[in-house]
Amino acid sequence: MTTDSLKSRYAKLETDRLPYLQRARECAELTIPSLLPPQGSTGSTRLPTPYQSLGARGVNNLASKLLLTLLPPNSPFFRYSIDDYMLEKMTGQRGMRADVEKALNKMERSVMNEIETSAIRSPAFEALKLLLTTGNVLQYLPPEGGMKVFRLDRYVVKRDPMGNLLELITKENISPMELPEDIREAARKGKESPSSGKPNNEDSLELYTTVRRTHDRWEVWQEVEDVPVPDSDGTYPLDKNPWMCQRLIAMDGEDYGRGFVEEYLGDLKSLEGLMASIVEAAAIAAKTVFMNRPNSSTKTADLAKARNGDVITGNKDDITVLQVEKYADMRVAKETVEGLKDSLSFSFLLNTAIQRNGERVTAEEIRFMANELETTLGGVYSRLSQEFQLPLVTVIAHRMAQQKKLPELPKDVIKPMIVTGIEAIGRGNDLTKLAGLLQDISPLGPEVIQSRLNVGDYITRCGVARGIDMDGLVLTEDEVAANAQQSQMQAMVAQLGPNAVTQLGGLAKQGMASQQEPTQ
Repeated sequence: MTTDSLKSRYAKLETDRLPYLQRARECAELTIPSLLPPQGSTGSTRLPTPYQSLGARGVNNLASKLLLTLLPPNSPFFRYSIDDYMLEKMTGQRGMRADVEKALNKMERSVMNEIETSAIRSPAFEALKLLLTTGNVLQYLPPEGGMKVFRLDRYVVKRDPMGNLLELITKENISPMELPEDIREAARKGKESPSSGKPNNEDSLELYTTVRRTHDRWEVWQEVEDVPVPDSDGTYPLDKNPWMCQRLIAMDGEDYGRGFVEEYLGDLKSLEGLMASIVEAAAIAAKTVFMNRPNSSTKTADLAKARNGDVITGNKDDITVLQVEKYADMRVAKETVEGLKDSLSFSFLLNTAIQRNGERVTAEEIRFMANELETTLGGVYSRLSQEFQLPLVTVIAHRMAQQKKLPELPKDVIKPMIVTGIEAIGRGNDLTKLAGLLQDISPLGPEVIQSRLNVGDYITRCGVARGIDMDGLVLTEDEVAANAQQSQMQAMVAQLGPNAVTQLGGLAKQGMASQQEPTQ
């Protein structure tokens, strides 16, 4: 482990981050400049304004799609899985999967409810926009709830050749008033106001936080201006690190990732340049200038002062309007712009690019084309499932277990499993398989299905696959038997007619009398 201070270590690692940071700022400038402002910018700095809005629309559209996929509002995006062999070994009997699945589904809904009430969705949307634009983002889950997002210019990382995180250092500016008096004075020692040469109480201080991996755990501590912060050191288990350092597109041997926008940077630059030319040319063409022929009978002053409907002395042939004879050139630029817009719209999955021109475009046709385009993001879903969804579930469930909100799960027996994709989120894939099974056996007839299929267990599994609480919803075997007996009694009453109650009462008395007679 290095003995350098966190401030000096951060400065060393900044060199490796520089080329990625420059490309990220270039991508943000053509999409949403506020995501990663130019170096030295503050809250009052005027940011560059792109001539086109397609980049911003594309990033917001993709981020919205990813957010709804990664954090679906109506169902869990994960499932707890258990092996059949381990299930039989733990319960000692077969056929218990439906009951175990129902119990696991309760835990899934509890974790999802904790995520929804922890104000994670809004910062997650910001993180996804940063990830698409800059290719890198850091998220931290504080113990008190919520999520904190760090952009690329606020942290540095070091990874091993396999891409696993080894070291992470963040940099934040804090007010001196947030620190204890002794730490504040030690941190401000040598930090002087440029005008007076004395320490300035309002100068912000730099807080550095590091997370480093050891053999069996993560170690964390903080420093302010090379001064260690008391009681800031701690450890995390290897699989329960609340610091999630994500990359969108990972390249072999690189510590940082690359963004989705970077892959289409050429088209965005071309579109930006052409749009700037078209807008400027349109402004020039929109300028109206009248020209009066020299020595003409029409006086320029009369023409300039004339109001609408006035009569002046002159010749209409003396007056001409200045025109820009560049229509053909602007048309070429416009057609090129339309081609670039179509290409980028397909890449960013904008609906206007999916729908073809025509009066009879069916909803199924649009749905098919949308799914076909969204399959191109399969690699994005897979990486986010491992670097965002899985750590999020693991950390939240671990904290809930420590707070006695969830039972402790057997280690290496029950594990959260993330299923990515548009059509296979959570337990939706299981529901499709159950429906397919019923369709496969339907040719056998209802009698065979009723005699061979456990209908109650099938209904329970379907409800669990949809993330529904099945307690009290499906009748038990005893309730089914009681309902069947009641139906038989009602049918008998209807068959016997008006005297049914009397006859049934007599039969009941005879039965009781026969039971009371002593056995000879």
